[in-house]
Amino acid sequence: MMQLLAPIGVSMRSAFRTLTLALVVPALAACGPNDPDPSPEPEAGIAEGIFGALGEPVDYATQEQLAAFERGRALIEKRWTPEEGLGPRFNVGFCGACHEKPVFGGSAGRYRDFYLSASVLSDGAYVAPPTAGIAHFYALGDAPARPGIEGNWNIQARRNPIPFFGTGLIAELSEEAILANADPDDTDGDGISGRPNWEDGFVGRFGRKAQTVSIEGFIRGPLNNHVGITSDPLSEEQRSRLPVDSSLSNRTTTGALGTTVRQAQAAPASEPLTDTDGAADPEMSTDQLFDIVSFAMLLAAPEPSESTVESQNGLALFRDVACHACHVETLESPRGLIPLYSDLLLHDMGEEMADGLQMGVASGAEFRTQPLWGISAVGPYLHDGRADTLHEAILAHAGEAQNSAEAYSQLSDIEQFDLIAFLEHLGGLEQRTDGLIPPNQGVPAEGQLGAPINELNTSDVGRWMEGRRLYDRDMHLADGLGPVFNGDSCRACHFEPRPGGAGPIGVNVMRHGTWVGDEFVGPAGGTILHKFTVPGVWRVEAGDGVNVYEPRQTPHTLGLGLIELIDEADVLAAEDPDDADGNGISGRAHIVVGDRLGRFGWKAQVPSIREFARDAMGAEVGLTVPVEQGQTYGATADDDDVPDPELSSLDLDALEFFIAELNYPLPVAQVTGGVELFESVGCSDCHTVSFETSAGTVPLYSDLLLHDVAPEGYVGIPDGEATSREFRTPPLWGISGTAPYMHDGAASTVEASIALHFSEGAASVVAFNALQAPEQALLLEFLESL
Repeated sequence: MMQLLAPIGVSMRSAFRTLTLALVVPALAACGPNDPDPSPEPEAGIAEGIFGALGEPVDYATQEQLAAFERGRALIEKRWTPEEGLGPRFNVGFCGACHEKPVFGGSAGRYRDFYLSASVLSDGAYVAPPTAGIAHFYALGDAPARPGIEGNWNIQARRNPIPFFGTGLIAELSEEAILANADPDDTDGDGISGRPNWEDGFVGRFGRKAQTVSIEGFIRGPLNNHVGITSDPLSEEQRSRLPVDSSLSNRTTTGALGTTVRQAQAAPASEPLTDTDGAADPEMSTDQLFDIVSFAMLLAAPEPSESTVESQNGLALFRDVACHACHVETLESPRGLIPLYSDLLLHDMGEEMADGLQMGVASGAEFRTQPLWGISAVGPYLHDGRADTLHEAILAHAGEAQNSAEAYSQLSDIEQFDLIAFLEHLGGLEQRTDGLIPPNQGVPAEGQLGAPINELNTSDVGRWMEGRRLYDRDMHLADGLGPVFNGDSCRACHFEPRPGGAGPIGVNVMRHGTWVGDEFVGPAGGTILHKFTVPGVWRVEAGDGVNVYEPRQTPHTLGLGLIELIDEADVLAAEDPDDADGNGISGRAHIVVGDRLGRFGWKAQVPSIREFARDAMGAEVGLTVPVEQGQTYGATADDDDVPDPELSSLDLDALEFFIAELNYPLPVAQVTGGVELFESVGCSDCHTVSFETSAGTVPLYSDLLLHDVAPEGYVGIPDGEATSREFRTPPLWGISGTAPYMHDGAASTVEASIALHFSEGAASVVAFNALQAPEQALLLEFLESL
C-alpha cells in the first residue's frame, strides 16, 4: 500500500483522492496520540461574495463594473501589432500570454518564463540594469532581432508568471492588516521573521518580492516591459471609479509596528511611459488601462472545493508542520476575513532558493509568501518554476521554511497525500488541466476548427484524444523538458486560434548564424537560438561573430494529413528551377535526407508528419525520441538526468495520428469572383489552388515548392538545400485566423503580406496594386474567407 501511495504527493491524480474510508481511516487510526485532529475547519467569518470559478468576476460587481470587466478581458486577449506599438523590445505580444493558465487571469507554463539580470560589484554595491533588468527575446527596428543582455551582469534570475486571482481583494487590505504579522527581528523566536517591502513609502503587496503597491502599477510596468506598450497613469477621477471601495482612498492607519501608513490605492501616480518606436505614445489609452485594471480587480478569489476527510486532515497537518506561520490562513479586510493563505511579507528562503535580485528592501534570498488559493491549477511552482508539483515545491522550501519542509518530509506518504489534498482543495481543482484545453472537452464536432478530417470510430477516438492530450500537455522537468527549449508543449507554439493552429509573434523561433563573405557558418549547436533553459541555467546567448538573426513565425498544423496525401510526382511536376517558361517563377522542390520530398516547414525541410513530430519535440521542446527504422529527424539523446528516449514510439504514434487527422480550416464563405482575381494577378503561380488526392480535392493554395520572394539584399539563414532567400509557399487555408504573416511574422495583415512579396512575387504585387479599390477589397475578402 505504501509503495502504491508513494507518488501521490507528486502527481495527485483524482483517482487517489477517492480512496475509500476503509483504506484511509485505518491508516489514520494508526497515528500516535499527538497526531492532528482530521476535522478542523478554517476560521469562520469569511467575507461574502468573494469566491468564484477561476477567471470569473466577484459576485458583488455592479453592472457597470461587469461591463468594464468584459472589456478588460477582451483587452488582455488583444494581440498587439508593431503598428499599434508592440516593441521596440518585447517578450510577448499580449497581456494574456503570461496569464492564461488555466484561464485568462491565471499564470502560465514555462514557455512564458522570463529572465532578469543585475550585478553585485566588487565593493558589494548592487546595480540594476536598464529595462527593469529584463532580458528580452525579441526586438524590432534596427536592433538585433534577438537582443542580447547588455553589459557585464553577474546575476541572472528566472521568473514564472503570477496569477491575478483575487488581486482586488488584496488591494483592499489595509496596511495594518499586513503589518500585523510582521516580525522582522523574530521576537517570538519561532524562526519566522517576515517583514514588509515598501514602494514610495507604501507597503508592497504584489510581485514575487512584494515590490509593487498598486494593481495599476503592477499592470503598467509589465505591459511596458514585456509587450512594449506605453501608457499614462490613470486620472484621479478614473481611480475613484475603480472597483476598490472609494472610502478607503487616502485613508491613514497606524500599523502594528507603530508606523503611520497609507492605504495602497492612495499611492502617488507614476509618470507617463514612452518609447522610441514609431507608434504615438501613449499606445494604450487610459480608458483601456482602466478596463484592464478593473478586470484584475474584479477577478474572484478561487472557490474552495468541497471538503473531504483527506483535505480536512490535510489542514491539520498544514498547521502541524507550521506552513501557516507564513501562509497565514486569513487576513482581515473591510469585507471580512480573506482566506489568502499568505502574510504578503518577505521571508528569507535560503541560499538554494535565492536569485540574487534586490527589489526595494528585499534581499536576493527574500520572497513574498505566495497566496495559496487556486494553487492546484497554476503550476509550475515557486518564483522560477523549478517545481513541477506541489510536493516538490514544499520540499524545496529552505531558510525560514526549512523546518516546515523537513517536517513535511517526515510525514508518511498518506499524510503527505492529505496535506496536498488540502492545498488542492483551496480552489481551481475542477479547472486544472495538463495544458490549456479545458478538462473533459470532447472531440470537436464536424466543421468546427480543430475537428478531425474523418469520422472516428471508438478506437480512433481514444487514439485521437491521447494525441491531443500529448500535443497540449505542458511537459515537465521530470519528463525530460530541455535542457534548452522554445516551448514546453506542441500547443505552446501552435494555438492560434485553437490548439493545432499557428503562433503569434511572441512565440517566434529565432534562427541565427554568421555569414563570412558568401559562406554561411552555423553555430555548433545548430541555428536555433533557444529562448529557455531549465531553471538554474543561464539563458543561451548568441556567440561572438553572429551577424544575422531570422525569426521564424509558427505555421499552423491544420490539414497536414491531407498534404501528406499529395502525390510527390504532382509536386515535382510544377518545378521550374531555371524558369524555362519565362514567367519569372522558378520554384524547386526541397529534397531532404533519405531522398525524400520536403513538405513541411518554412524551408520545406521536413518530409513527413512523423518526422515533423520527432524534429519539433527535440528541437523545440528538448524531448528525446526513440531510434526508429527509416526516421532520421529528432534528438535521440541529451545530457539531462531523464533516461532516453523521453518520448516513446507509442507517444509518437498518438501525436502523429492526432496531427494527421486535424482537418484544414473550412472556408467561411464563398466569395464570387475571388479565385478568378486570385489567378489573374498571378498568385496561383505559386499558391496552387488545389491538388487531387485519394481523399479528393485538397484546396491547399500552395505548390509546396521553394521560391525566392525576399527583397534585394536580404540575408537570412539557409536550411539544407534551401538557400537563405528561399521559402516554401505557405498554404493559405486558415489565413484569416493565423496572423502574423510571412516567415518572420513581419506582416500584421493579409494586405501587408502581399506588399512584402519580392523577387518571384514582385509581379503579383504590381498586378494587385493595379487593381481598382473594389477589386482589391474583393481579393482580400476572398483570402480572408479561406
